[in-house]
Amino acid sequence: MSSTTIGHWADGAAYAGTSGRTAPVTNPATGVESGQVALASEADAHHVIAVAHRAAREWRTTSLAKRTQVMFAFRELLNSRKDELAALITAEHGKVHSDALGEIARGQEVVEFACGIGHLLKGGHSQGASSGVDVHSVRQPLGVVGIISPFNFPAMVPMWFFPVAIAAGNTVVLKPSEKDPSASLWIAQLWKEAGLPDGVFNVLQGDKTAVDALLQSPDVASISFVGSTPIAEYVYEQASRTGKRVQALGGAKNHMVVLPDADLDLAADSAVNAGYGSAGERCMAISVLVAVEPVADELVARIADRTRTLVIGDGSAGAAQESDMGPLVTREHRDKVAGFVESGQQAGAKLVVDGREVQAQGEDAGFWLGPTLFDHVTPDMEIYREEIFGPVLSVVRVASYDEAVALVNSNPYGNGTAIFTNDGGAARLYEEEVEVGMIGVNVPIPVPVSYYSFGGWKRSLFGDTHAHGTEGVHFFTRGKVVTSRWINPAARPEGGLELGFPRHD
Repeated sequence: MSSTTIGHWADGAAYAGTSGRTAPVTNPATGVESGQVALASEADAHHVIAVAHRAAREWRTTSLAKRTQVMFAFRELLNSRKDELAALITAEHGKVHSDALGEIARGQEVVEFACGIGHLLKGGHSQGASSGVDVHSVRQPLGVVGIISPFNFPAMVPMWFFPVAIAAGNTVVLKPSEKDPSASLWIAQLWKEAGLPDGVFNVLQGDKTAVDALLQSPDVASISFVGSTPIAEYVYEQASRTGKRVQALGGAKNHMVVLPDADLDLAADSAVNAGYGSAGERCMAISVLVAVEPVADELVARIADRTRTLVIGDGSAGAAQESDMGPLVTREHRDKVAGFVESGQQAGAKLVVDGREVQAQGEDAGFWLGPTLFDHVTPDMEIYREEIFGPVLSVVRVASYDEAVALVNSNPYGNGTAIFTNDGGAARLYEEEVEVGMIGVNVPIPVPVSYYSFGGWKRSLFGDTHAHGTEGVHFFTRGKVVTSRWINPAARPEGGLELGFPRHD
């Protein structure tokens, strides 16, 4: 048993905490425990939040030029040392090294976006809005912001939020997943090296105790959350009740519609990439392929052929064989996903490729489950209804475009979707009709670039603000409007009492 303890970060230094509670952190590829993560007590949470609260006043008054310089320095350090961070992610999450690098690259896009935040923090000014009256607006930081991030993207998801929050003048308390907590401390140390003042970026490790402390604290002004829909709903309700701003991104059941005129090789490649990348542990993974007849037989065959060529194994850099897909994050999650495979069989879906039979290139104790492909899935089946969050792709056959759209729109989730077609009119109509927040046309994982917003509709989002882009800037700032009159002694207006409502003349 490892004696390594992964603690918190507060006031620019490691903080052990006082709770004495810990949880194991395991390498999914070996099944071996690599350390213990501290689980915060309420007192620990209050301490970390208080540190951020004290730092907030000085950081908000730090010049925009200085904040931008620190952001640039962080970007350069991250870019030069991203292999270190990717190795940490692979060791605790299990995704292959190249996928971990891809995660970091997408997070770095938001850092780069935040380097130019000055343009988006500009206010407006109207001279002479009324006689001798000027009006101007400003955007100011909120104060302390809380970020609660999931296990599947320990670097990218926090980076959807904290670069914009910090550049806008806020201080941060990040609560990472207890399954892969080390990336958060690595990032905290990198901020310190970049010159970020102590207390601006803090890490609170833990479980529900830490989450509830963030939701209830009067010193935390906003909560940014990514996770399952039940927890997103809980976070939204609890944080809203205490007057916080909330962006709570929930679960997904992402559909990929393939029309008869589509390039089937492109569609098959895309289905495999988007369904099985990162072992399906992505909120933007394609988990349902909607085949509009008569292409289903050919499409399923091409997907199955490609799936059987994938190498499943240890994704660490320098592993004996380069893997396409790694293990699932925990043994419990692996067994849960395997249970969904059994459920699909019992419900009558055709099991084309069974991931339970995988021969992984790794330790026998690893949390392995290979790519799984179901055909003839129907909407009443559990494997269609539930967010499996694993390498399970379900094919639903429909007779028409209209039936495909109706299927997507009747689903309670509305995170991401894709359509594959060579018909521009059909694609344009799909963009208009589908009730989903992020849409790809011949693009299987339509994660927007950093200067557009990320977020879904329906039960995939609680709150009305998406992540990053201009919506992120507005989420982490508040507007203030100032109306002023400066009196010219040489042309002083007549005084007098006037109780009527002010007019603009």
